Amino acid sequence: MMIKHNNSFVELSARERAKKLLDSGTFRELLGPFEKIESPHLEPQGIVPQSDDGVIVARGTICNERAVVISIEGAFQGGGIGEVSGAKIAGALERAVKDNEIGMKTNAIIVLDSGGVRLQEANYGLMSISEIQSAIVALRNYVPVIGVIPGKIGCFGGMSMTAGLFSKIIITREGRMTLNGPEVIEEEAGVEEFDSSDKKLIWETIGGEQRQATGFADVLVEDDISTIIEAVKTAVKEGKPSVLRSRQIQLFLSRYKSIEPSNPITPQKLRELWSKDELIKTDEDIKIEGEKYTEKAMSRGRLWFEKLTGISKLEGLEVSSVLCTDAILKGEEVRYIAVIPNSNGRFPRARKGEVGLEEGFTIAKYVTKAMEEDADKEIKRPIIAIVDVPSQAYGYKEELLGIFQSCAAAVDAYASARYNGHPIISLLVGPAISGAFLTHGYQANRIIALDDPGVLVHAMSKQSAARITKRSIEELEAAAKKVPSIAYDIKSYKTLGALEELVTGIDAEIPKEEDIDIIKEKIYKAIEVTRISKIRDLSNRLTSKEAIIGRAAGIKVRKRLEEEWN
Repeated sequence: MMIKHNNSFVELSARERAKKLLDSGTFRELLGPFEKIESPHLEPQGIVPQSDDGVIVARGTICNERAVVISIEGAFQGGGIGEVSGAKIAGALERAVKDNEIGMKTNAIIVLDSGGVRLQEANYGLMSISEIQSAIVALRNYVPVIGVIPGKIGCFGGMSMTAGLFSKIIITREGRMTLNGPEVIEEEAGVEEFDSSDKKLIWETIGGEQRQATGFADVLVEDDISTIIEAVKTAVKEGKPSVLRSRQIQLFLSRYKSIEPSNPITPQKLRELWSKDELIKTDEDIKIEGEKYTEKAMSRGRLWFEKLTGISKLEGLEVSSVLCTDAILKGEEVRYIAVIPNSNGRFPRARKGEVGLEEGFTIAKYVTKAMEEDADKEIKRPIIAIVDVPSQAYGYKEELLGIFQSCAAAVDAYASARYNGHPIISLLVGPAISGAFLTHGYQANRIIALDDPGVLVHAMSKQSAARITKRSIEELEAAAKKVPSIAYDIKSYKTLGALEELVTGIDAEIPKEEDIDIIKEKIYKAIEVTRISKIRDLSNRLTSKEAIIGRAAGIKVRKRLEEEWN
Protein backbone atom coordinates (compact mmCIF):
# COMPACT_ATOMS: atom_id res chain seq x y z
CA MET A 1 0.00 0.00 0.00
CA MET A 2 1.41 3.42 -1.06
CA ILE A 3 1.61 5.98 1.74
CA LYS A 4 0.71 9.47 0.54
CA HIS A 5 3.03 12.17 1.84
CA ASN A 6 1.15 15.37 2.61
CA ASN A 7 4.04 17.54 1.40
CA SER A 8 4.59 15.72 -1.92
CA PHE A 9 4.22 17.88 -5.04
CA VAL A 10 4.52 14.80 -7.27
CA GLU A 11 1.42 13.22 -5.78
CA LEU A 12 -0.77 16.30 -6.35
CA SER A 13 -3.16 16.41 -9.29
CA ALA A 14 -2.45 18.88 -12.12
CA ARG A 15 -5.13 21.23 -10.77
CA GLU A 16 -3.73 21.08 -7.24
CA ARG A 17 -0.22 21.78 -8.56
CA ALA A 18 -1.41 24.91 -10.39
CA LYS A 19 -3.31 26.14 -7.34
CA LYS A 20 -0.27 25.68 -5.08
CA LEU A 21 2.04 27.62 -7.38
CA LEU A 22 -0.19 30.70 -7.62
CA ASP A 23 -0.38 33.19 -4.78
CA SER A 24 -3.00 32.18 -2.23
CA GLY A 25 -6.53 33.11 -3.27
CA THR A 26 -5.64 34.12 -6.85
CA PHE A 27 -6.29 30.82 -8.67
CA ARG A 28 -8.81 31.16 -11.52
CA GLU A 29 -9.20 28.29 -13.96
CA LEU A 30 -9.91 28.92 -17.64
CA LEU A 31 -11.85 26.38 -19.70
CA GLY A 32 -12.51 24.31 -16.61
CA PRO A 33 -14.09 20.85 -16.61
CA PHE A 34 -17.66 22.14 -16.35
CA GLU A 35 -17.33 23.71 -19.79
CA LYS A 36 -16.85 20.19 -21.16
CA ILE A 37 -14.50 21.15 -23.99
CA GLU A 38 -13.07 17.72 -24.61
CA SER A 39 -11.32 15.93 -27.45
CA PRO A 40 -13.71 14.88 -30.23
CA HIS A 41 -11.21 12.29 -31.49
CA LEU A 42 -11.15 9.79 -28.62
CA GLU A 43 -14.70 8.51 -28.43
CA PRO A 44 -14.70 7.25 -32.06
CA GLN A 45 -11.77 5.04 -30.97
CA GLY A 46 -13.58 3.69 -27.91
CA ILE A 47 -11.63 5.91 -25.49
CA VAL A 48 -13.45 7.86 -22.79
CA PRO A 49 -12.57 11.58 -23.07
CA GLN A 50 -11.96 13.88 -20.11
CA SER A 51 -13.77 17.18 -19.71
CA ASP A 52 -10.58 19.24 -19.32
CA ASP A 53 -8.60 17.04 -21.74
CA GLY A 54 -5.83 16.67 -19.18
CA VAL A 55 -4.59 20.26 -19.18
CA ILE A 56 -5.25 22.91 -16.53
CA VAL A 57 -4.88 26.59 -17.47
CA ALA A 58 -5.02 28.95 -14.49
CA ARG A 59 -4.63 32.69 -14.11
CA GLY A 60 -3.49 34.43 -10.95
CA THR A 61 -0.36 35.99 -9.53
CA ILE A 62 3.06 34.79 -8.40
CA CYS A 63 5.05 37.19 -6.24
CA ASN A 64 2.15 39.60 -6.87
CA GLU A 65 2.88 39.60 -10.62
CA ARG A 66 0.37 38.45 -13.23
CA ALA A 67 0.96 34.84 -14.21
CA VAL A 68 -0.48 31.94 -16.13
CA VAL A 69 0.18 28.41 -14.89
CA ILE A 70 -0.30 25.53 -17.33
CA SER A 71 -0.34 22.12 -15.67
CA ILE A 72 -0.50 18.80 -17.52
CA GLU A 73 -2.31 15.85 -15.93
CA GLY A 74 -0.17 12.75 -16.42
CA ALA A 75 -2.97 10.51 -15.16
CA PHE A 76 -5.03 11.16 -18.32
CA GLN A 77 -3.64 9.51 -21.45
CA GLY A 78 -0.12 9.77 -20.03
CA GLY A 79 -0.23 13.55 -20.31
CA GLY A 80 -0.28 13.19 -24.10
CA ILE A 81 -0.85 16.27 -26.24
CA GLY A 82 -3.83 16.20 -28.61
CA GLU A 83 -5.81 18.87 -30.44
CA VAL A 84 -7.72 20.32 -27.47
CA SER A 85 -5.02 19.96 -24.81
CA GLY A 86 -2.44 21.34 -27.24
CA ALA A 87 -4.65 24.30 -28.13
CA LYS A 88 -5.16 25.07 -24.45
CA ILE A 89 -1.38 25.25 -23.90
CA ALA A 90 -0.52 27.09 -27.12
CA GLY A 91 -3.52 29.40 -26.83
CA ALA A 92 -2.67 30.37 -23.24
CA LEU A 93 0.94 31.12 -24.16
CA GLU A 94 -0.20 33.12 -27.20
CA ARG A 95 -2.47 35.21 -24.94
CA ALA A 96 0.47 35.80 -22.58
CA VAL A 97 2.53 37.02 -25.55
CA LYS A 98 -0.21 39.52 -26.47
CA ASP A 99 -0.36 40.76 -22.87
CA ASN A 100 3.37 41.36 -22.79
CA GLU A 101 3.33 43.05 -26.19
CA ILE A 102 1.07 45.77 -24.78
CA GLY A 103 3.08 46.15 -21.59
CA MET A 104 1.00 43.92 -19.30
CA LYS A 105 3.72 41.72 -17.83
CA THR A 106 2.48 38.12 -17.57
CA ASN A 107 4.79 35.35 -16.38
CA ALA A 108 4.38 31.75 -17.55
CA ILE A 109 4.96 28.52 -15.66
CA ILE A 110 4.44 25.11 -17.24
CA VAL A 111 4.22 21.98 -15.09
CA LEU A 112 5.14 19.05 -17.33
CA ASP A 113 3.92 15.51 -16.81
CA SER A 114 3.73 14.38 -20.42
CA GLY A 115 4.64 11.47 -22.62
CA GLY A 116 4.67 13.82 -25.62
CA VAL A 117 2.24 13.48 -28.50
CA ARG A 118 -1.02 11.68 -27.74
CA LEU A 119 -0.71 8.91 -30.31
CA GLN A 120 -4.49 8.46 -30.48
CA GLU A 121 -4.50 11.92 -32.12
CA ALA A 122 -0.96 11.80 -33.57
CA ASN A 123 -0.65 14.66 -36.06
CA TYR A 124 -2.89 16.96 -34.04
CA GLY A 125 -0.45 16.56 -31.17
CA LEU A 126 2.64 17.05 -33.33
CA MET A 127 1.19 20.20 -34.89
CA SER A 128 0.12 21.55 -31.48
CA ILE A 129 3.59 21.03 -30.02
CA SER A 130 5.14 23.03 -32.87
CA GLU A 131 2.75 25.88 -32.04
CA ILE A 132 3.49 25.63 -28.31
CA GLN A 133 7.19 25.86 -29.13
CA SER A 134 6.65 28.88 -31.37
CA ALA A 135 4.75 30.70 -28.61
CA ILE A 136 7.49 29.97 -26.05
CA VAL A 137 10.17 31.45 -28.31
CA ALA A 138 8.07 34.62 -28.66
CA LEU A 139 7.20 34.85 -24.95
CA ARG A 140 10.81 34.45 -23.77
CA ASN A 141 11.56 37.88 -25.25
CA TYR A 142 9.49 39.44 -22.46
CA VAL A 143 9.50 37.13 -19.43
CA PRO A 144 11.15 33.89 -18.33
CA VAL A 145 9.22 30.78 -19.33
CA ILE A 146 9.70 28.45 -16.38
CA GLY A 147 9.29 24.68 -16.55
CA VAL A 148 8.66 22.38 -13.61
CA ILE A 149 9.19 18.63 -14.10
CA PRO A 150 8.05 16.96 -10.88
CA GLY A 151 7.76 13.28 -11.74
CA LYS A 152 5.30 10.39 -12.19
CA ILE A 153 5.30 10.53 -16.02
CA GLY A 154 8.14 12.98 -16.61
CA CYS A 155 8.77 14.89 -19.82
CA PHE A 156 9.07 12.88 -23.03
CA GLY A 157 8.83 13.21 -26.79
CA GLY A 158 8.15 16.58 -28.36
CA MET A 159 7.49 18.04 -24.92
CA SER A 160 11.11 17.36 -23.94
CA MET A 161 12.13 19.47 -26.95
CA THR A 162 9.71 22.09 -25.67
CA ALA A 163 11.43 21.94 -22.27
CA GLY A 164 14.71 22.54 -24.09
CA LEU A 165 13.34 25.99 -24.98
CA PHE A 166 12.51 27.01 -21.42
CA SER A 167 14.31 29.89 -19.73
CA LYS A 168 14.71 27.77 -16.61
CA ILE A 169 13.93 24.16 -15.68
CA ILE A 170 13.17 23.04 -12.13
CA ILE A 171 13.27 19.25 -11.75
CA THR A 172 13.06 16.65 -8.98
CA ARG A 173 15.05 13.43 -8.76
CA GLU A 174 11.81 11.64 -9.65
CA GLY A 175 11.51 13.70 -12.83
CA ARG A 176 12.70 12.36 -16.17
CA MET A 177 13.42 14.30 -19.35
CA THR A 178 14.16 12.65 -22.67
CA LEU A 179 13.09 12.61 -26.31
CA ASN A 180 12.66 8.89 -26.91
CA GLY A 181 11.36 6.67 -24.15
CA PRO A 182 13.30 3.46 -23.40
CA GLU A 183 10.45 1.31 -24.75
CA VAL A 184 10.49 3.15 -28.07
CA ILE A 185 14.28 2.87 -28.35
CA GLU A 186 14.04 -0.84 -27.58
CA GLU A 187 11.38 -1.23 -30.29
CA GLU A 188 13.33 0.75 -32.89
CA ALA A 189 16.92 -0.26 -32.09
CA GLY A 190 16.75 -3.45 -30.03
CA VAL A 191 17.14 -4.35 -26.36
CA GLU A 192 20.93 -4.26 -26.63
CA GLU A 193 20.68 -0.51 -27.37
CA PHE A 194 18.47 0.26 -24.39
CA ASP A 195 16.92 -2.27 -22.04
CA SER A 196 13.58 -0.76 -20.99
CA SER A 197 13.41 -3.12 -17.99
CA ASP A 198 16.62 -1.69 -16.46
CA LYS A 199 15.01 0.98 -14.25
CA LYS A 200 18.28 1.91 -12.55
CA LEU A 201 19.94 2.66 -15.88
CA ILE A 202 16.92 4.67 -17.03
CA TRP A 203 16.98 6.98 -14.01
CA GLU A 204 20.76 7.34 -14.15
CA THR A 205 20.52 8.30 -17.83
CA ILE A 206 17.49 10.60 -18.01
CA GLY A 207 16.54 11.29 -14.37
CA GLY A 208 16.45 14.71 -12.77
CA GLU A 209 19.72 14.44 -10.87
CA GLN A 210 21.65 13.49 -14.02
CA ARG A 211 19.97 16.19 -16.13
CA GLN A 212 20.82 18.91 -13.64
CA ALA A 213 24.38 17.65 -13.17
CA THR A 214 25.06 17.74 -16.93
CA GLY A 215 23.51 21.17 -17.52
CA PHE A 216 20.19 20.17 -19.13
CA ALA A 217 18.20 21.42 -16.12
CA ASP A 218 18.87 24.32 -13.79
CA VAL A 219 17.53 23.58 -10.33
CA LEU A 220 17.32 20.16 -8.65
CA VAL A 221 14.73 20.15 -5.86
CA GLU A 222 13.28 17.67 -3.41
CA ASP A 223 9.70 16.51 -3.92
CA ASP A 224 8.33 19.00 -1.44
CA ILE A 225 5.51 21.46 -2.09
CA SER A 226 7.07 24.40 -0.24
CA THR A 227 10.50 23.83 -1.82
CA ILE A 228 9.09 23.79 -5.36
CA ILE A 229 6.91 26.86 -4.72
CA GLU A 230 9.99 28.72 -3.47
CA ALA A 231 12.06 27.60 -6.49
CA VAL A 232 9.37 28.92 -8.86
CA LYS A 233 9.16 32.24 -7.00
CA THR A 234 12.94 32.59 -7.13
CA ALA A 235 12.92 31.95 -10.89
CA VAL A 236 10.20 34.56 -11.39
CA LYS A 237 12.15 37.13 -9.37
CA GLU A 238 15.39 36.41 -11.26
CA GLY A 239 13.71 37.18 -14.58
CA LYS A 240 15.09 36.35 -18.00
CA PRO A 241 18.46 34.52 -17.97
CA SER A 242 21.46 35.98 -19.77
CA VAL A 243 22.15 32.64 -21.43
CA LEU A 244 19.57 30.34 -23.03
CA ARG A 245 20.49 26.68 -23.31
CA SER A 246 18.88 26.38 -26.76
CA ARG A 247 21.24 29.03 -28.12
CA GLN A 248 24.49 27.49 -26.86
CA ILE A 249 25.10 25.97 -30.27
CA GLN A 250 28.89 25.89 -30.50
CA LEU A 251 29.28 24.77 -26.90
CA PHE A 252 27.20 21.65 -27.42
CA LEU A 253 28.72 20.92 -30.83
CA SER A 254 32.16 21.06 -29.22
CA ARG A 255 30.97 18.76 -26.42
CA TYR A 256 29.76 16.23 -28.98
CA LYS A 257 33.02 16.49 -30.93
CA SER A 258 34.88 15.58 -27.74
CA ILE A 259 32.90 12.33 -27.44
CA GLU A 260 34.14 9.23 -29.24
CA PRO A 261 30.86 7.44 -30.13
CA SER A 262 32.53 4.02 -30.50
CA ASN A 263 33.61 4.10 -26.85
CA PRO A 264 31.21 3.23 -24.03
CA ILE A 265 30.16 6.12 -21.82
CA THR A 266 28.37 5.98 -18.50
CA PRO A 267 26.17 8.66 -16.92
CA GLN A 268 28.81 9.21 -14.24
CA LYS A 269 31.58 9.63 -16.82
CA LEU A 270 29.49 12.24 -18.63
CA ARG A 271 29.12 14.20 -15.39
CA GLU A 272 32.89 14.28 -15.09
CA LEU A 273 33.30 15.44 -18.70
CA TRP A 274 30.66 18.15 -18.67
CA SER A 275 30.60 20.71 -15.91
CA LYS A 276 27.63 23.04 -15.82
CA ASP A 277 29.67 26.24 -15.60
CA GLU A 278 30.71 25.73 -19.23
CA LEU A 279 27.28 27.02 -20.24
CA ILE A 280 28.46 30.61 -19.79
CA LYS A 281 30.86 30.31 -22.72
CA THR A 282 30.04 32.21 -25.91
CA ASP A 283 30.20 30.93 -29.46
CA GLU A 284 33.36 32.96 -30.04
CA ASP A 285 35.20 30.89 -27.42
CA ILE A 286 34.99 27.73 -29.52
CA LYS A 287 36.12 27.08 -33.08
CA ILE A 288 35.27 23.89 -34.93
CA GLU A 289 36.61 22.96 -38.34
CA GLY A 290 34.05 22.00 -40.96
CA GLU A 291 34.02 18.50 -42.42
CA LYS A 292 35.39 17.75 -45.83
CA TYR A 293 33.06 16.59 -48.57
CA THR A 294 32.46 12.85 -48.79
CA GLU A 295 30.26 11.00 -51.25
CA LYS A 296 26.86 10.41 -49.69
CA ALA A 297 24.06 8.03 -50.52
CA MET A 298 21.38 9.62 -52.67
CA SER A 299 18.13 10.38 -50.88
CA ARG A 300 15.11 12.46 -51.80
CA GLY A 301 16.37 15.21 -49.54
CA ARG A 302 19.75 15.32 -51.22
CA LEU A 303 18.22 14.95 -54.70
CA TRP A 304 15.88 17.92 -54.26
CA PHE A 305 18.60 19.98 -52.58
CA GLU A 306 20.86 19.48 -55.59
CA LYS A 307 18.09 20.11 -58.12
CA LEU A 308 16.86 23.30 -56.44
CA THR A 309 20.32 24.76 -55.76
CA GLY A 310 22.24 23.42 -58.74
CA ILE A 311 25.00 22.41 -56.32
CA SER A 312 26.09 18.80 -55.84
CA LYS A 313 29.35 19.22 -53.92
CA LEU A 314 29.86 21.22 -50.73
CA GLU A 315 33.07 21.77 -48.77
CA GLY A 316 33.54 22.85 -45.16
CA LEU A 317 30.30 21.41 -43.83
CA GLU A 318 29.89 21.46 -40.05
CA VAL A 319 28.39 17.96 -40.27
CA SER A 320 28.21 15.99 -43.52
CA SER A 321 24.60 14.97 -42.94
CA VAL A 322 23.33 18.57 -43.01
CA LEU A 323 23.55 20.35 -46.34
CA CYS A 324 23.35 24.13 -46.46
CA THR A 325 23.94 26.62 -49.22
CA ASP A 326 22.60 29.85 -50.65
CA ALA A 327 21.27 29.92 -54.20
CA ILE A 328 19.49 32.46 -56.36
CA LEU A 329 15.73 32.15 -56.81
CA LYS A 330 14.20 34.74 -59.16
CA GLY A 331 17.03 37.17 -58.49
CA GLU A 332 17.00 36.74 -54.72
CA GLU A 333 19.41 34.87 -52.47
CA VAL A 334 17.71 31.99 -50.66
CA ARG A 335 19.18 29.61 -48.06
CA TYR A 336 18.43 25.87 -48.51
CA ILE A 337 18.93 23.32 -45.74
CA ALA A 338 18.49 19.53 -45.95
CA VAL A 339 19.23 16.56 -43.70
CA ILE A 340 20.58 13.57 -45.60
CA PRO A 341 21.93 10.06 -44.89
CA ASN A 342 25.63 9.76 -44.15
CA SER A 343 26.91 6.21 -43.80
CA ASN A 344 30.13 7.56 -42.26
CA GLY A 345 28.41 9.65 -39.61
CA ARG A 346 30.10 9.73 -36.22
CA PHE A 347 27.00 8.58 -34.36
CA PRO A 348 25.76 5.26 -35.83
CA ARG A 349 22.11 5.81 -34.88
CA ALA A 350 21.94 8.86 -37.19
CA ARG A 351 23.35 7.46 -40.42
CA LYS A 352 20.14 6.95 -42.40
CA GLY A 353 18.87 10.48 -42.57
CA GLU A 354 17.69 10.73 -38.97
CA VAL A 355 18.03 13.94 -37.00
CA GLY A 356 20.61 13.20 -34.32
CA LEU A 357 22.76 14.99 -31.76
CA GLU A 358 24.90 16.90 -34.23
CA GLU A 359 22.19 17.49 -36.82
CA GLY A 360 19.89 19.61 -34.64
CA PHE A 361 22.60 21.98 -33.45
CA THR A 362 24.08 22.17 -36.96
CA ILE A 363 20.74 23.23 -38.44
CA ALA A 364 20.53 25.82 -35.66
CA LYS A 365 23.98 27.12 -36.57
CA TYR A 366 23.13 27.58 -40.25
CA VAL A 367 19.83 29.32 -39.51
CA THR A 368 21.37 31.54 -36.83
CA LYS A 369 24.18 32.50 -39.20
CA ALA A 370 21.63 33.73 -41.74
CA MET A 371 19.97 35.84 -39.03
CA GLU A 372 23.29 37.36 -37.98
CA GLU A 373 24.31 38.15 -41.57
CA ASP A 374 20.92 39.73 -42.35
CA ALA A 375 20.46 41.57 -39.04
CA ASP A 376 20.77 45.04 -40.61
CA LYS A 377 18.94 44.22 -43.84
CA GLU A 378 15.39 45.40 -44.38
CA ILE A 379 14.51 42.35 -46.48
CA LYS A 380 15.56 39.12 -44.80
CA ARG A 381 16.78 36.06 -46.64
CA PRO A 382 14.19 33.25 -47.09
CA ILE A 383 15.16 29.89 -45.59
CA ILE A 384 13.91 26.71 -47.24
CA ALA A 385 13.82 23.48 -45.24
CA ILE A 386 13.87 20.48 -47.58
CA VAL A 387 12.23 17.78 -45.47
CA ASP A 388 13.06 14.09 -45.86
CA VAL A 389 13.55 12.86 -42.31
CA PRO A 390 12.50 9.31 -41.31
CA SER A 391 12.72 10.08 -37.57
CA GLN A 392 15.01 11.33 -34.86
CA ALA A 393 17.89 9.04 -33.90
CA TYR A 394 17.02 6.29 -31.41
CA GLY A 395 19.89 5.39 -29.12
CA TYR A 396 21.23 5.26 -25.58
CA LYS A 397 24.00 7.79 -26.26
CA GLU A 398 21.54 10.10 -27.97
CA GLU A 399 19.37 10.26 -24.85
CA LEU A 400 22.31 10.46 -22.43
CA LEU A 401 23.87 13.33 -24.41
CA GLY A 402 20.59 15.24 -24.73
CA ILE A 403 19.23 14.85 -28.25
CA PHE A 404 16.12 16.73 -27.12
CA GLN A 405 18.27 19.81 -26.52
CA SER A 406 19.86 19.56 -29.95
CA CYS A 407 16.40 19.40 -31.54
CA ALA A 408 15.24 22.33 -29.39
CA ALA A 409 18.13 24.46 -30.68
CA ALA A 410 16.96 24.00 -34.27
CA VAL A 411 13.36 24.79 -33.28
CA ASP A 412 14.56 27.94 -31.54
CA ALA A 413 16.59 29.04 -34.55
CA TYR A 414 13.83 28.49 -37.12
CA ALA A 415 11.18 30.17 -34.95
CA SER A 416 13.48 33.08 -34.10
CA ALA A 417 14.34 33.59 -37.77
CA ARG A 418 10.63 33.59 -38.63
CA TYR A 419 9.87 36.19 -35.97
CA ASN A 420 12.80 38.27 -37.24
CA GLY A 421 11.25 38.43 -40.71
CA HIS A 422 12.93 35.55 -42.54
CA PRO A 423 10.28 33.72 -44.58
CA ILE A 424 10.61 30.05 -43.59
CA ILE A 425 9.23 27.62 -46.16
CA SER A 426 9.19 23.84 -45.78
CA LEU A 427 9.14 21.52 -48.77
CA LEU A 428 8.14 17.95 -47.89
CA VAL A 429 9.67 15.55 -50.41
CA GLY A 430 9.86 12.43 -48.20
CA PRO A 431 8.86 11.33 -44.70
CA ALA A 432 8.39 14.01 -42.04
CA ILE A 433 8.25 11.95 -38.89
CA SER A 434 8.04 12.82 -35.21
CA GLY A 435 10.71 14.91 -33.49
CA ALA A 436 12.68 15.09 -36.72
CA PHE A 437 9.91 17.11 -38.39
CA LEU A 438 9.51 19.29 -35.29
CA THR A 439 13.26 19.95 -35.54
CA HIS A 440 13.47 20.53 -39.27
CA GLY A 441 10.46 22.04 -40.99
CA TYR A 442 7.55 22.43 -38.59
CA GLN A 443 8.37 26.03 -37.63
CA ALA A 444 7.78 27.18 -41.20
CA ASN A 445 5.47 30.04 -42.15
CA ARG A 446 4.21 27.79 -44.90
CA ILE A 447 4.49 24.08 -45.71
CA ILE A 448 4.43 22.72 -49.26
CA ALA A 449 4.28 18.96 -49.91
CA LEU A 450 4.58 16.70 -52.91
CA ASP A 451 1.53 14.50 -53.48
CA ASP A 452 3.42 11.23 -53.40
CA PRO A 453 3.06 7.95 -51.43
CA GLY A 454 6.56 8.44 -50.02
CA VAL A 455 5.63 11.73 -48.37
CA LEU A 456 4.43 10.82 -44.87
CA VAL A 457 3.69 12.83 -41.72
CA HIS A 458 3.28 11.24 -38.29
CA ALA A 459 4.37 11.26 -34.67
CA MET A 460 5.97 7.80 -34.58
CA SER A 461 6.65 4.68 -36.66
CA LYS A 462 3.75 2.24 -36.89
CA GLN A 463 5.59 -0.43 -34.94
CA SER A 464 6.35 1.86 -31.99
CA ALA A 465 2.93 3.51 -32.08
CA ALA A 466 1.31 0.08 -31.87
CA ARG A 467 3.48 -0.92 -28.91
CA ILE A 468 2.88 2.28 -26.96
CA THR A 469 -0.90 2.33 -27.56
CA LYS A 470 -1.15 -1.46 -27.05
CA ARG A 471 -2.78 -1.95 -30.44
CA SER A 472 -1.95 -4.01 -33.48
CA ILE A 473 -0.88 -2.27 -36.69
CA GLU A 474 -4.17 -3.42 -38.22
CA GLU A 475 -6.08 -1.73 -35.39
CA LEU A 476 -4.10 1.47 -35.91
CA GLU A 477 -4.92 1.48 -39.62
CA ALA A 478 -8.61 0.88 -38.89
CA ALA A 479 -8.64 3.80 -36.41
CA ALA A 480 -7.02 6.06 -39.02
CA LYS A 481 -10.11 5.66 -41.21
CA LYS A 482 -12.17 7.29 -38.44
CA VAL A 483 -9.58 9.85 -37.28
CA PRO A 484 -7.47 11.23 -40.18
CA SER A 485 -4.84 12.67 -37.84
CA ILE A 486 -3.69 9.10 -37.05
CA ALA A 487 -3.03 8.34 -40.72
CA TYR A 488 0.42 8.64 -42.27
CA ASP A 489 -0.45 9.65 -45.85
CA ILE A 490 -0.13 13.25 -47.00
CA LYS A 491 -3.72 13.52 -48.24
CA SER A 492 -5.04 12.77 -44.75
CA TYR A 493 -2.61 15.29 -43.32
CA LYS A 494 -3.89 17.94 -45.72
CA THR A 495 -7.35 17.76 -44.09
CA LEU A 496 -5.84 19.23 -40.88
CA GLY A 497 -5.22 22.56 -42.56
CA ALA A 498 -1.48 23.12 -42.08
CA LEU A 499 -0.44 22.64 -45.72
CA GLU A 500 -0.11 25.70 -47.91
CA GLU A 501 -0.27 23.48 -50.97
CA LEU A 502 -0.21 19.82 -51.95
CA VAL A 503 1.50 19.72 -55.34
CA THR A 504 0.32 17.01 -57.71
CA GLY A 505 1.89 15.65 -60.88
CA ILE A 506 5.52 15.87 -59.69
CA ASP A 507 7.86 12.89 -59.92
CA ALA A 508 9.43 12.87 -56.44
CA GLU A 509 12.09 10.30 -57.33
CA ILE A 510 13.15 11.42 -60.81
CA PRO A 511 11.94 15.00 -61.26
CA LYS A 512 12.04 16.50 -64.73
CA GLU A 513 13.24 20.05 -65.39
CA GLU A 514 9.65 21.25 -65.60
CA ASP A 515 8.97 19.62 -62.20
CA ILE A 516 11.84 21.58 -60.66
CA ASP A 517 10.58 24.80 -62.24
CA ILE A 518 7.09 24.21 -60.83
CA ILE A 519 8.42 23.68 -57.32
CA LYS A 520 10.65 26.74 -57.55
CA GLU A 521 7.60 28.75 -58.55
CA LYS A 522 5.62 27.33 -55.61
CA ILE A 523 8.41 28.21 -53.18
CA TYR A 524 8.69 31.73 -54.58
CA LYS A 525 4.93 32.23 -54.31
CA ALA A 526 4.97 31.03 -50.69
CA ILE A 527 7.75 33.52 -49.91
CA GLU A 528 5.76 36.35 -51.49
CA VAL A 529 2.54 35.45 -49.68
CA THR A 530 4.42 35.27 -46.38
CA ARG A 531 5.88 38.74 -46.84
CA ILE A 532 2.60 40.28 -47.96
CA SER A 533 0.71 38.80 -45.01
CA LYS A 534 3.22 40.23 -42.49
CA ILE A 535 2.20 37.36 -40.16
CA ARG A 536 5.23 36.11 -38.26
CA ASP A 537 3.61 33.65 -35.86
CA LEU A 538 1.85 30.43 -36.94
CA SER A 539 -1.72 31.76 -36.73
CA ASN A 540 -2.21 31.46 -40.50
CA ARG A 541 -2.46 27.67 -40.01
CA LEU A 542 -5.86 28.20 -38.39
CA THR A 543 -7.41 30.17 -41.25
CA SER A 544 -7.30 27.79 -44.23
CA LYS A 545 -10.57 26.27 -45.42
CA GLU A 546 -9.32 22.84 -44.34
CA ALA A 547 -8.42 24.13 -40.87
CA ILE A 548 -11.88 25.62 -40.31
CA ILE A 549 -13.21 22.05 -40.41
CA GLY A 550 -10.14 19.97 -39.55
CA ARG A 551 -9.13 22.06 -36.53
CA ALA A 552 -12.53 23.23 -35.37
CA ALA A 553 -11.95 22.07 -31.78
CA GLY A 554 -8.61 23.85 -31.49
CA ILE A 555 -10.04 27.06 -32.97
CA LYS A 556 -12.91 26.91 -30.46
CA VAL A 557 -10.45 26.51 -27.57
CA ARG A 558 -8.48 29.59 -28.60
CA LYS A 559 -11.66 31.65 -29.00
CA ARG A 560 -12.92 30.67 -25.55
CA LEU A 561 -9.52 31.38 -23.99
CA GLU A 562 -9.59 34.88 -25.46
CA GLU A 563 -13.06 35.44 -24.02
CA GLU A 564 -12.13 34.20 -20.55
CA TRP A 565 -8.57 35.52 -20.33
CA ASN A 566 -9.29 38.74 -18.44
